Amino acid sequence: MDFGEADIVLNGQVERAHFFAMDLPHSDAAFVMAFPAESSEAFAEGHNQAFAHFRAVPQSIVYDNTKLAVAKILGDGTRRRTQVFTELISHYLFQERFARPGKGNDKGKVEGLVGYARRNFFVPAPRCSSYAELNERLRSECLRQRERKLRGHSETISARLEHDLAVMLPLPPVTYEACAKVTTRVTSLSLVRFDRNDYSVPTALAIGKCW
Repeated sequence: MDFGEADIVLNGQVERAHFFAMDLPHSDAAFVMAFPAESSEAFAEGHNQAFAHFRAVPQSIVYDNTKLAVAKILGDGTRRRTQVFTELISHYLFQERFARPGKGNDKGKVEGLVGYARRNFFVPAPRCSSYAELNERLRSECLRQRERKLRGHSETISARLEHDLAVMLPLPPVTYEACAKVTTRVTSLSLVRFDRNDYSVPTALAIGKCW
């Protein structure tokens, strides 16, 4: 799994999109989804949508040392996960693996997907009215790729994906809740502060109570 960046034209304005990419190395089945920012919520929702797209969960996933997944690299080389990443793993039960710093070949397949998606899905810069519209196009492109026979293979990506699915983990009954979770307090004006903004809440949530 990795993130990439590419320009899009959203409602007539050029902006930089951050796209989540996941590749299944055996079959070369791929998933790409764009977000306005490379955030914890995008990281989690990208996994939700990728697993739904594949209809199963990989047994293990390779990551770089992104701060979205790794809170700290300890002296012995082990990683302390972020809270979101820990919750994501506990929900889907896959095993995390981390690429060695500076060793791009550890996750070369997904880095190849990032480059392929940038060149083929984002050139020229796609025009769209919403990220939902753009992501529907990206999903269709990923499905279309499954009919390809890559060099050195006699089967299509779609046929090889069936072999992957046979050994992948089943989807849980519900998806992981991909949202930021914070503890805050309700003011006397029935407001709570989140990400430097104030939001109104029911007056029943009296001052001093957590929300």
